[in-house]
Parts: sequence; C-alpha cells; structure tokens
Amino acid sequence: MINKNRLVENFSSMARISSPSKQEGAFAAYAIKLLQDLGMEVETDDTGSKIAGQTGNIIARLKGSKDFFPVILSAHMDTVGPCDNIQPVINGDIIYSDGNTVLGADDKAGIAAIIEAITTARERNLPHGNIEVVLTACEETGMLGAKNLSVDKLDGELGFIFDCDGPPGTIISQGPAKDVIKALIKGKKAHAGLCPEEGISAIQVAAQAVTAMKLLRIDAETTANIGTLHGSTATNVVCDRVELLAEARSLYNEKLDLQTTHMKECLMNAAQKYKAEVEVDIERSYPSYKHNEKDLIIQLTKEAITGIGLEPIMIPTGGGSDANVLNGKGIPFVDLGIGMSQVHTTGEYIKIKDLCNTAKLILRVISLCKNK
Repeated sequence: MINKNRLVENFSSMARISSPSKQEGAFAAYAIKLLQDLGMEVETDDTGSKIAGQTGNIIARLKGSKDFFPVILSAHMDTVGPCDNIQPVINGDIIYSDGNTVLGADDKAGIAAIIEAITTARERNLPHGNIEVVLTACEETGMLGAKNLSVDKLDGELGFIFDCDGPPGTIISQGPAKDVIKALIKGKKAHAGLCPEEGISAIQVAAQAVTAMKLLRIDAETTANIGTLHGSTATNVVCDRVELLAEARSLYNEKLDLQTTHMKECLMNAAQKYKAEVEVDIERSYPSYKHNEKDLIIQLTKEAITGIGLEPIMIPTGGGSDANVLNGKGIPFVDLGIGMSQVHTTGEYIKIKDLCNTAKLILRVISLCKNK
C-alpha cells in the first residue's frame, strides 16, 4: 500500500530544509502545507513565543469514524547541527547525507512516515478514527516544545512517537527521569604567589567534590555525569568562583533521588571542608515513565508490529524524549523505533526498508484503534 518512491522523495525534500532548534520556521511552513493538502485542520500553538523560536508546535486534526478511538501521531521538527545544505544521497537501499551534515532522519523520517501513512489511508478510503498529528519544536534542546504543549488541546487517548533509533518493531517501554544539577562554588581570591593561604580555591573545592562523587554508570538503571566545570582566572590568583553543571538519570525516581542527594552532599561537604560557600540548584528536567505488557498501548503496538510481519522488541532506554514529557502530562505515549542510525553525526543514515516499514506500522496502528 505504501508508495515507496513518494515516501523517499518526500523525506528527502524534508531533509533538505534546514531546521535547527528554534529555527524550524521554514520546515513548519512546509509541513503545514502537506497536512492541509491532506484535508487536516492545522493550528500552531504559542510555544514559539514562549521559547523565542520561529514556530510553535503544529497540531493537525483529521476527522474519522466514531467506531475508532482517537489517536495521536507525533515526531519533532528540529534537528541537531550541522544541518545547513543537507544533501541526501541514496546508495542502494540506504539514504545518507553527503558526509558534511547530519541527514535529519532524526526526526524527519518519523514525520515523512506519518504523512505517507495518512496519505495512503486517504487514497484507499481506509477506516480510521480521529487522528491528531503533533509535530513538536525544540525537542533536541530539552523537549521545549513538548514541555509547552497544552494537552488540553488534544483529544487522543493514546500517543505514538516515532523518534527512536532502533529498527521498526522496537518499543521503548520505559524511560528515565533526569535531574539537572547546577552548582556555584564561591571561594576567596588571594595572590597565588604572595599569600595563597589567605585564599580559598573554588577549583580545589570542586575537585574534592567531584572526586568524591559516584559518576557515570551507577547501576543498570542509573547514570550520572559532570558536563562542565568553569572557573577560569589568572594563574597568579586563587580562583574564587566555579560553576558546575551536571546531570543524573534513573529509570526509578527513588534511585534518582538518592544519586542527586549524594552529589549535592559531596558539594556541600567539600565546601565545608575548605570553608567555601556553595549554592546548589536541582531541577527535574523530565519524569520517568514505564509501560507494562498489559497496558493497552503496548498490546495495540505489539499487535500492529506483528501485523506487518515484524517482531516486537520491548526495551528500556537511558535517553529522554518527548515521550517522557507527554506521559508525565497524563496521556499514554510510547516511543517507537524507526531505523535511523548514527544519529547526531555526519554519518547518519536510514534504510529505505525501515522508512517504509515505519509508514506501514503507522497505517496498521490507526486501523487497530477500534472501540471495543
């Protein structure tokens, strides 16, 4: 049913449109035209003005039969860099970039597959319920689009996000919560050659704290990392100020709380030892989520995957996505593999077979969402 040539051409056209985070305006205009041509009612929310971006989230609606319950199909519009002048190259069954940029399959492959599935359903008059397409802005810079999306605008009972680098058939059943830890360490300046003992080195405090921390792989469900340490000054001055930026993630909130508390205590203890001051700010960037085998969204997804001849693979992930944010807003969402590979690099690619299977999967999902 899927028109492979049209799907590949449409994806390639999308990939060529530069859309770094907060600069998705040109791509949004392109996507809105495609959605309107499908007979969908389209609106853009006010997220753009909230995040100083060129566009907000796109919400498109297509009415369907009341014999089906409404569903949400979602992907994100922005890409990481370098993403100017993307030139897709087809070699056999694989679409690459020309090696100078990312390809943008993350996540325009998801968008192209959604468009193709709905186009096919319309062409063949296939029965379906109300469909909502949500294309988010600024996913790559902290899921800002999803965080500012008002789910009160949505009628869908289940949501399907196509933004995972596993092959079609991959189901991300569990995702971690993430804490962002910001610390400001305040020491005391002194001349490093004449009277260093009168100073308090904020760098020394930071080093003591980081050395005491359990970092990187904590256990099978928990990780932690120091991202940046900034405290530059002249070598003849005892550094009095260091800014630290770190994160911790876990599939379980209790483990995350323990890890974050541990990292904070290391900072506090080091500051106390050297008589420095420290300010620690901890923000829950996004919540964890977990779907079980008995959940309707998992049952339906697995049925759709087997229905197109693939094998369902349920796995947890250590990464965050719009699924974390939107599950946290009360609508069950699942993130599904679409086959994009080596994402966030200039070696990014996607197999045409996986692109087509993703569109087939979407078509199957919307056909299965029947009221019992």
